Amino acid sequence: MKITVLSENTAVDEHLECEHGLSVLVHMQNAVVLFDTGCGDMFIRNAQKLDVDLAQVTHVILSHGHYDHAGGIPDFLSMNETAPVYMRKEALLPIYAVRAAGETEYIGVPQTLADSNRLVFSHDGMTVAPGITLYSDFLCSEAIPDTNRGLMRMEQGQLTPDDFIHEQAACLIQDDKSLLLTGCSHHGIINIMKDYHQKTGGFPDYVLGGFHLHSHTYGKAEDQLIRRTADYLASTPSTYLTCHCTGQPSFDALKQLLGERIQYVSAGQTLTL
Repeated sequence: MKITVLSENTAVDEHLECEHGLSVLVHMQNAVVLFDTGCGDMFIRNAQKLDVDLAQVTHVILSHGHYDHAGGIPDFLSMNETAPVYMRKEALLPIYAVRAAGETEYIGVPQTLADSNRLVFSHDGMTVAPGITLYSDFLCSEAIPDTNRGLMRMEQGQLTPDDFIHEQAACLIQDDKSLLLTGCSHHGIINIMKDYHQKTGGFPDYVLGGFHLHSHTYGKAEDQLIRRTADYLASTPSTYLTCHCTGQPSFDALKQLLGERIQYVSAGQTLTL
């Protein structure tokens, strides 16, 4: 598998753009998977600079219904006419954030997306192609990150705390190597890893995504959660490729315990597993 990070909060050099968002492309032997699309068309511009042909994408997977992961889907659908978009149906629900000053902001998917005939609503354990399985309905034995505060969903005209039922992870397997893509891990990376282990009996070789240890509005997660996360990840055999909403201070804390088993990935970075 070849991984190319197309959108992230940082970039490997000044010729590439960066944003508060995430988009990752994975080339497999029989599929080309686009996992999330960032905030808009920036991932397309970065792909062009990296000489990546998005017309070859065979599957799009949306991790959850937030703008910084789903915002580029309409632009992608305009330039790739065949790839279906696999997403939880609940990702179309109106999702909001209550910001620090108390104002409410829509942070859901582009509202025109519901009209697309390219959407495929996914479920837990769904195999979308050989070696590509989606996981959701995560069982939470531990508290979800405190950095989720202020994230809401509109139900019957009332804002209610989001339970992130719209979140999913994707496991890609090729040549006995497994990669778990997690998006933002709003359920908590510990809960997602435990749920994956319970459902599969093992751990992925690699995990790539944000761990939501930093809030765009409220800043870094509590030190206790960061330490608990570091301890748990260190107890697994997986290698972690983190980014986006993990945040640099939290990454630095994880790095102290995990060492070479964790690295930060940025837009423009490529890895071969």
